[in-house]
Amino acid sequence: MRHLSITLSLLALLQNLPAIAQAQVSQSTSGTPSDSIQQVVALKWMTNFSDGNFYPERLVSRAELASIMVKAFRLDKRQAVSKENLAIPDVPASYWAFNDIQTVLKTDIMKGYRGNQFFPNQRVTRAEAFAIFAQAYGVFQFSDDTVDEILAVYPDEKSIPSWARKAIATVVSEGFLNTDAQNNISPLKPVTRGDIADVLSKYLQRQKQQPETPDVPIIPNSPQSP
Repeated sequence: MRHLSITLSLLALLQNLPAIAQAQVSQSTSGTPSDSIQQVVALKWMTNFSDGNFYPERLVSRAELASIMVKAFRLDKRQAVSKENLAIPDVPASYWAFNDIQTVLKTDIMKGYRGNQFFPNQRVTRAEAFAIFAQAYGVFQFSDDTVDEILAVYPDEKSIPSWARKAIATVVSEGFLNTDAQNNISPLKPVTRGDIADVLSKYLQRQKQQPETPDVPIIPNSPQSP
């Protein structure tokens, strides 16, 4: 009887091994952040959840993206922030991202909708996220032909909305874009936290590569420059 019980236990264990392995993989994926995630978390551009995990596959809302853009590009330091607050019916002053949403609207990094609605909980597509990122970074004024040439290498480039093409071409030209295994941009898919972390990490690396302003040598008894 004891041998039968042991045999049944072994069979149950073997049957459950795939599920156990999958659970371990999932736990490892959510609990072990990539380099890009570590970088943006260290800078406090993005944060982990209360359980310590980042959850890169979670989708991003407009309010969350507004908050991230303010931190990454220090939008709260721009002159436009001194303007009077805007009346936004669906974002009361008590809302957690009220100040960040005011900032992105005043600086024209994000736009509201009809009736001054912001829809803070609305999910963001990859095209929208890249366009907003490019707006904060600075959209390059490529000609239409140049934009078409830059985007032509992507199999799904025809699905990029016309309003986002120049912005996404900017992101591509600066090396910030992430694509899938088939090199698709997937502009209409919802953007994930992992997507945002990856773009911000590449932006950070570009900032580090910028040459520092050289020190001008001081020549004794020379007139000072104006």
